[in-house]
Amino acid sequence: MLENVDLKKLLIIDIETVSGYPDYETLPERWKELWNIKARQLAKENETPGELYHRAGIYSEFGKIICITAGFFTEADNSLSLRIKSYYGDEECLILKEFSELLDTKYSQPGSQLCAHNGKEFDYPYIARRCLINNLKIPAILDNAAKKPWEVNLLDTMELWKFGDKKSYTSLNLLAALFGIDSPKAEMDGSQVYEVYWKEKDIEKIRIYCQRDVTALAKIFLRFRGAKPLDEKNIIYTN
Repeated sequence: MLENVDLKKLLIIDIETVSGYPDYETLPERWKELWNIKARQLAKENETPGELYHRAGIYSEFGKIICITAGFFTEADNSLSLRIKSYYGDEECLILKEFSELLDTKYSQPGSQLCAHNGKEFDYPYIARRCLINNLKIPAILDNAAKKPWEVNLLDTMELWKFGDKKSYTSLNLLAALFGIDSPKAEMDGSQVYEVYWKEKDIEKIRIYCQRDVTALAKIFLRFRGAKPLDEKNIIYTN
């Protein structure tokens, strides 16, 4: 029951990822060969590995994290607030170190939970895999090895919306529209992150986009919980 989730121990997260290299031509030969194999699984008729490379960021083996945004609830005088902070930049290892420190110091206690949209298929495993690739310890809350199902403290709003319907996929943007929440995709969407990062080199635009996703996700979670909506003046950005 979501009513039993302690909001003070809940962290709302979203990540933005891009390909590990600016374009197919700059891939080292070994990685070009490996991407060629992957591309054959993805390609439609006449699509080349180079044409598909903008999608490489979806795959943790070929991409990297450039932004992790975290939102946490605070409550004072019966008023709920959402504070939002982003870890972002070109140095994935630093992003992961700082975010892992947050998880291990603030979200490793009993009752702590994470929430992401499609997090079980994307955000959570992507972070864990990239930690391993960067020779970093996986944060305890994300390390599910040998855990029993009821010991896994990872919420997923897409899974919650499925209500057991295995074939259903519902985007964050669609859920926001259903609940009358402003679209987080008004300025850009995920398909544009590659272009904005590698060609426009505008990491701040990506940070803002990621923060909008977290804001929308927090509002959607509160709707799932049957709680009052957030007052806009109580959404606080710390960077």
